[in-house]
Amino acid sequence: MSEGHVFSFLDETRGELDRALDELVTRARDVLTTQGRLRALLKANRAIIENLDLPVVLRRIVEAAVELVGAQFGALGVVAADGSLEQFIHVGMSPEEVATIGHLPEGHGLLGALIDEPQPIRLDRRSDDPRSIDLPGGHPGMESFLGVPISVRNEVYGNLYLSNQSSGRFTEEDEQLVTALAATAGIAIENARLYAETRRRQSWSAASAEITATLVSRDEADSISTLAGRVMQLAEADLVWVLLPTDHSGLITVETARGIDEATIQGTDIPIAGSIIRSVLEGLQPRLVDDGSRTEVGLSQDRRIGPAMAVPLMADGRPQGVLFVARVNGSPRFTTSDLEMAADFAGQASLAVELAAARADRQRMMLLEDRGRIARDLHDHVIQQLFATGLELQNVAGSVTPQATADRIVQAVINLDTSISQIRTIIFALTVPVDNPRDTVRHWIIDLANELAPGLARTPTVSFSGPVDLVVTNSLATDVVAVAREALVNVVKHAAAQNTSISLGVADGRVILEITDDGMGARESTRRSGLANLKTRALDRGGEFLFDSDNGGTTLRWSVPFDASDQESA
Repeated sequence: MSEGHVFSFLDETRGELDRALDELVTRARDVLTTQGRLRALLKANRAIIENLDLPVVLRRIVEAAVELVGAQFGALGVVAADGSLEQFIHVGMSPEEVATIGHLPEGHGLLGALIDEPQPIRLDRRSDDPRSIDLPGGHPGMESFLGVPISVRNEVYGNLYLSNQSSGRFTEEDEQLVTALAATAGIAIENARLYAETRRRQSWSAASAEITATLVSRDEADSISTLAGRVMQLAEADLVWVLLPTDHSGLITVETARGIDEATIQGTDIPIAGSIIRSVLEGLQPRLVDDGSRTEVGLSQDRRIGPAMAVPLMADGRPQGVLFVARVNGSPRFTTSDLEMAADFAGQASLAVELAAARADRQRMMLLEDRGRIARDLHDHVIQQLFATGLELQNVAGSVTPQATADRIVQAVINLDTSISQIRTIIFALTVPVDNPRDTVRHWIIDLANELAPGLARTPTVSFSGPVDLVVTNSLATDVVAVAREALVNVVKHAAAQNTSISLGVADGRVILEITDDGMGARESTRRSGLANLKTRALDRGGEFLFDSDNGGTTLRWSVPFDASDQESA
């Protein structure tokens, strides 16, 4: 064998061996890469499930997806009930870029396509897809695109959006990894939601016990205000109103307001036509809406009411009002569990309203009982003592000399009689009949004196004599009150009096109303039209009208005969 001979079959074998070794190395590298990506997927899954705070979980899902496939930008859009994007969590853009773009995506273009058809979308060039739309001004460039839906219990919760893969395009393996991550994300989101709901229920339960204690220990206004404040805090709402009916069927009043513009909204009457409030009052069932702006209440700073829930306040099967809870437009919508917990609180709000009515009734009863006790004491003790003193003074006056002293004693007896008459009037005012508390001429005159008292130096003294409530009824009572009102209004406007008195009596078949004041008297041009009306009322009934006025005061005397037809039947 010559020294320079070369075996060619060895080169061929070595070439095959080199190729096999290269293929083996490539496969090993692929395995290592796959193992690395699987480890990255496990790491991403662990990062997602480590936390139970939903906002943190959502952001970690996006960050994990971006890191897993080497994307430049990533986002997670939470889908609302109407198909729009309720939340949009994004990574990869600076605050300056976000500020330049302005509003976040609303679910159009490729984002909307993924919402309409929840199937993965993978594109080498986003602009090549006819469903793609132009990016807003200031938005960074985005070429390669990968979108994957996130499902929770077979319901699409949202979508993962990734763009600008570092190698220039997303691979099928990237899609599979992100799809696997999305499955874990769905479980993590569900766990976070269940955890958050459990925590909310615990908070609502604790607050419920607190409110129960408040209802039995505080006054009603404070209880309702405290309840509204706790509902706003627990529901993470922007405003809470307790709405009660008004005399107008188309209006409801904001009895208690907490949150945005509470000072200006509280006490406002708002229309309910076509709103969630009316439907709750008519259907007597809680309701949840994504847009509660039809309450027609304007908020400050151009804000509008957005997601809202309304719950009826019930008592004895009848609606007492509505608990209205809302967030501003653009906020996350309320959940069914939020509505259930608000309904539980509404039961307590109903109890608070009922307690308020019961406490008011109790206070009225205590007041009436106190007035009755005072009236009995005045009648049984004070009047009897004054009457006895008057009798004794009358006896003394007959045996006293000189005459001037006797006259002074007689005048003192007259003053005592006047005081007794005034005390009887006070007793009558204190003892209100239960069946018809204000349907007597005495009460009308007393109410009139109290109504016009703020315009006078002192509250007018009122006295009655004779069976005025039996005689002065129906149209006669209407005339008497009208005459008294006109006379007192004139005193308020023109007399500048320090003291005013009203006397109504029945004697010798006549009704006599006399009003006196110690004011400056009437000028020639003063009170004439009103006095003419009073005189006409007297003449129409066959009576008399006298008006005497000078610098020392004024006396108005209105006297008419009474007829049996004017009296109430027994």
